[in-house]
Amino acid sequence: MARPVRALSAPRSPAGPRYGEGVCRSIKRLRRPEGAVPSDEVEAAALQFVRKVSGIQRPSAVNQAAFDQAVAEITASSRRLLDLLPPLRSRTA
Repeated sequence: MARPVRALSAPRSPAGPRYGEGVCRSIKRLRRPEGAVPSDEVEAAALQFVRKVSGIQRPSAVNQAAFDQAVAEITASSRRLLDLLPPLRSRTA
């Protein structure tokens, strides 16, 4: 049975924006049975993570360098982790 699709952002409350507004709620799992993960997917997941942690969707000029550095560091860490782990075992029916 298919799972229902969630909205990408939560509705606004009278108190202000809710946690996760404008940010996807789930980060895609990158490790797969076939092994290698494209670099652009690793960087996209890192960007999504930094957006979630920082609460910033589009950084201002003042925050851009810190934001870019965080994305680069998380991309590198994620790539090292994926390179060290074996591919997932595929499920057999």
